[in-house]
Amino acid sequence: MILEGKRLLITGVLTDDSIAWHTARVAQEEGAEVLLTGFGRGLSLTKRSARRLPREADVVELDINDSAQMDAVVAAIDARWGSLDGALHAIAYAPADALGGAFLETPAESAAVTFVTSAFSYKTLAVGLRPLFNAAGGGAIVGLDFDNSRAWPSYDWMGVSKSALQSVNRYLAKYLGGENIRANLVAAGPIETIAAKSIPGFVQFDGLWEVRAPLGWDTSNPDPVAKMACVLMSDFACATSGEIVHVDGGFHAVAAGVTEGL
Repeated sequence: MILEGKRLLITGVLTDDSIAWHTARVAQEEGAEVLLTGFGRGLSLTKRSARRLPREADVVELDINDSAQMDAVVAAIDARWGSLDGALHAIAYAPADALGGAFLETPAESAAVTFVTSAFSYKTLAVGLRPLFNAAGGGAIVGLDFDNSRAWPSYDWMGVSKSALQSVNRYLAKYLGGENIRANLVAAGPIETIAAKSIPGFVQFDGLWEVRAPLGWDTSNPDPVAKMACVLMSDFACATSGEIVHVDGGFHAVAAGVTEGL
């Protein structure tokens, strides 16, 4: 088991169809102890989902933009374990007017909220957990990404923020590498989660990956993404940092012209 003895924080869990929930499940199957985070009105759903894991996990509340809650999560982990080996950043949000094709009309305030919650928060989480990683002699933070080498229909300011997330990832790798803290992203193909379905135009991706990805792609199966996230939090990736690993059936490698007809 590649995560035997590891202690992991899995953020952004809502329902048991999410990539974050499946990452927690795979991590437990690979020997890790996990702690989940939820947020606001969705916290009851997170707790319900936690009971559906192979071993029920505890849940702490984390609004990543609330520094007091970030401090409380760190204190809770310190009291529970004293250190931390890895964390999954599965946090993103965009106001409705930052998505759906209204790119040119999006106000600066909505773009800023999207950036802070979806990209800057990756730094917030890494820096908050830094003392816990140091207490473990190093650690790994993994973020969930979506390929941004082109502009996608309706993705708009979330696409811009995902590009920023990739840059944040490189800078985290640079500034935390000396402390043996690794930062990597998993660029996932589209998965039919609640979060994805909330993006206007997501339906346009249905069938596209299945047809164009060399390995095929099942939008209902988060397992390949979850497994790669667990690999990156394991010692198997001990010399990998600043990387963006595509888990999309190979779609990104043959993507020239894929938006034809969209």
